[in-house]
Amino acid sequence: MRKVFPALFILIFLVFGFSSTVQAAEDPIDDQASLFTAEQIVQLKGAIAPIEAKTKARVFIVTNTDNEMDSKRFADYYMLDRIGKNQNGITFYIDMSQSKFIISTSGNMIDYLTDKRIDQTLDAIEPSMKSGNYFEAAQSFLDKTSYYFDQGVPGGHYRVDTETGKVTRYKTLTKTEIMIAFVAAIVLSSIFFAINISKYQLKFGTYKYPFKEKSSLDLTLRNDVLVNSFVTTRRIPRNNSSGGGGGGSSTNSTGGGTFGGGGRSF
Repeated sequence: MRKVFPALFILIFLVFGFSSTVQAAEDPIDDQASLFTAEQIVQLKGAIAPIEAKTKARVFIVTNTDNEMDSKRFADYYMLDRIGKNQNGITFYIDMSQSKFIISTSGNMIDYLTDKRIDQTLDAIEPSMKSGNYFEAAQSFLDKTSYYFDQGVPGGHYRVDTETGKVTRYKTLTKTEIMIAFVAAIVLSSIFFAINISKYQLKFGTYKYPFKEKSSLDLTLRNDVLVNSFVTTRRIPRNNSSGGGGGGSSTNSTGGGTFGGGGRSF
């Protein structure tokens, strides 16, 4: 009987300890500075869940009072530790010790949150940060993140590595281009169909093509060998003009991962 109680105690500890660890790993709010009330944290989590569902990215809100590292680098390393290298994610970090607020992006969120969109998001957050309304600041961050994701990756989007100057461009189709392509496909298909009907004078429901007698199959083996590849790089100045949310995303390397984002003091 004496051996049962220690075994039962260990079993209970493992079950509840493991559950707590999993919950902590999944928790999107890490309020070490105690800037939010329990009710506010519940509200923020409720707002984060649908954003994560549609972006396929993790969303974190982090605060602390004892950071001695560069604030942007801390936010990058925090997300790197939570989701790994180059995974989809975005972090809003409030550094109370250095009076800075940071947005760090990774994976697909680098492309949705361009430099211009980051600046516009920081513009929306800054008044709340300076007035000490951190909950409102976090809400503005989430609202802007959701809004810009819904806007899609801007046309002509590119990434600029701030350390090497390498430019990587991404081709995205606009709604107009998609509609033109769709209409053109329908028109061309209709023309092709009409020509074939006229040429062969086919009648629906009565004609059957003798595919078994007139078909053949010839399989060949082909190997393609890549001989040379080239990467062209050039520096593109950051676009700070007002207006829409297009343009590029400046990136940096932290811990072997690629991150975008920016920040300000308050």
